[in-house]
Amino acid sequence: MKRIVYVLLFLSQYTWAQQRPHYTQYIMNNYIVNPAIGGIENYVDVKLSARNQWVGIDGAPKTFYATIHGPIGKKDYRGSVSSFEMQGGNPRGSEYWANYAAAEPHHGLGFTVVNYQTGYINRSTTYATYAYHQGLSARTSLAAGFGLGFSSTNINRSKITLANSFDPAIGNNTGDLTKLTPELNAGLWLYSSKYFIGLSAQQIIPIKIKLVDDNAYKTTLVPHIFATAGYRLQLNPDISAIPSVMVRYIASTPVSLDFNTKIQYRDLLWIGGNFRNGDGLAGMVGMNVAQTVNISYSYDLNRGKYLLSTMNRGTHEIVLGFTLNNKYGDLCPRNIW
Repeated sequence: MKRIVYVLLFLSQYTWAQQRPHYTQYIMNNYIVNPAIGGIENYVDVKLSARNQWVGIDGAPKTFYATIHGPIGKKDYRGSVSSFEMQGGNPRGSEYWANYAAAEPHHGLGFTVVNYQTGYINRSTTYATYAYHQGLSARTSLAAGFGLGFSSTNINRSKITLANSFDPAIGNNTGDLTKLTPELNAGLWLYSSKYFIGLSAQQIIPIKIKLVDDNAYKTTLVPHIFATAGYRLQLNPDISAIPSVMVRYIASTPVSLDFNTKIQYRDLLWIGGNFRNGDGLAGMVGMNVAQTVNISYSYDLNRGKYLLSTMNRGTHEIVLGFTLNNKYGDLCPRNIW
């Protein structure tokens, strides 16, 4: 019984301290944490993702998201899909990167929907984004963007069993408890053919959520800060490696540090790994099914200090991507790899 109570208390504390979902495969879709990436490529990028965290524990976090973003007024320097054919048939070989140029000034628009559920708490976030991209030098560009929308936080009373018929934390209401709050995100993204550096903030507006009249039962939504950086290494004509790091900062919680490595074979497939300090590690694999479809999967093995590390059977996450209006036939991104 104490074991079950501990899990429930931890899940509740985890939800309100973190407040935003974790993503293992954010390196496959950095747009999910940084709105400045909107419109960075030559096509409309669509991503669908489902994440089932801590499998085997009732009420463990589950996340689904859908994102879409694309450029407006972006003029690529290539004349056609065959402008820079590579020797040896590798579309991401050294000759390709030698012809890399900074982005022409252009805009990017996007839209994001996220549903994050933990136990009896469900949060849905919807926002639209705008970004502007500008070349700083011959091979380096800077993008700035923001997102604006709203979140809906819901407590499902049917999933709560009370020892007493009344609990002041949820009041007398017999139905679901829901609160709408504004959502504001912002970010910067510096990128070239060799590296990227990003800084973003989500949930910028601190807001107190009070679902019942009693002032003793309320929580504050706090900003989440993300800093990330990565570098592309060409190991040989066919294989490249992209090591990267992400730092997360949330007030009143320990700083989280991620280390990632993505190893890619041509434009066809990739494998990767993720290590999060004090938490665990993950493996990733993905491939381009066709010119317009890509898919990737990750499995997290939790090795943290909490009881949950011995009770769950890992975390599964899948990301399905589509590239629309892909006139140059790009299989992989040029600017976020």
